[in-house]
Amino acid sequence: MTRISSDVIRGYNDTMILYLLWDQPSYGYEISKQIKAMSDEKYCIKETTLYSAFTRMEKNGYITSFDGNNPDTGKRRTYYRITDAGRAYYHEKCAEWQLTKEVVEKFIKKQGE
Repeated sequence: MTRISSDVIRGYNDTMILYLLWDQPSYGYEISKQIKAMSDEKYCIKETTLYSAFTRMEKNGYITSFDGNNPDTGKRRTYYRITDAGRAYYHEKCAEWQLTKEVVEKFIKKQGE
């Protein structure tokens, strides 16, 4: 199975994380599992990449963190929540992705070309 290179997708880690935080707060391990599952295991975000993204996005005001307990295990975790600025940033990144996809598609040869 072909996997996505972390170099290729690096600029869109924030988009994936913000998407997963859109409806409810979550924590690192759960977000990592969701990314892996939603990508059909074609992309597995590294823990260092994930926590670097959390730090950067929190610094930029796109997410906030808070301590909480996992309702299933009672274990303390750091949870993350999207902010209004994060929602706006998510929309910007989605528009950027559409443009990126449009440009790169012009350079992809189709089968048989």
